Amino acid sequence: MTAFTFTQRIEQLPDRQGAYHYLRLTPDTVNQWENKKKTRILLTIEGSMEIHCGLNHIGDGDFFLILSGKVLKAHGVSLGDEISFRVEPDPNPLGVEIPEVLDAYLSQVEEGKAIFESVTDGKKRNLIHTINRIKSVDKQVETIEKMLSEFQAQANRKARKAS
Repeated sequence: MTAFTFTQRIEQLPDRQGAYHYLRLTPDTVNQWENKKKTRILLTIEGSMEIHCGLNHIGDGDFFLILSGKVLKAHGVSLGDEISFRVEPDPNPLGVEIPEVLDAYLSQVEEGKAIFESVTDGKKRNLIHTINRIKSVDKQVETIEKMLSEFQAQANRKARKAS
């Protein structure tokens, strides 16, 4: 895995592009990774805080990594401040940990596991983030079943449309 360390000023996108605070990466850096622009990133800021994130296109050929307000506050930095950071491919292809309730569900329900494995990593992350916001295990399982059912229905509609 190729890792890169940079020192850079925090930039901000224009309002019409979301006004995100970000760090910039060039195609020269991104293209050295096996999955290139589809690489999930492990971003380490100032040698301490690790953030799992994805690459975004900035529009001029470069890429950017979003820095949330929470991250900026944790480091006491803001727009224009210079920070050091390290970027490398995330060893976890999803970029998030699979919650225990989902792991248990997938190990017990073969059909659910097959659906989960058939969807994009983005849909998997969406499911994980959704159930992580729910406190009740029963509601988490209900949500897992509902979302997997929706994923299957989408796949069925897509298959019918293609034939």
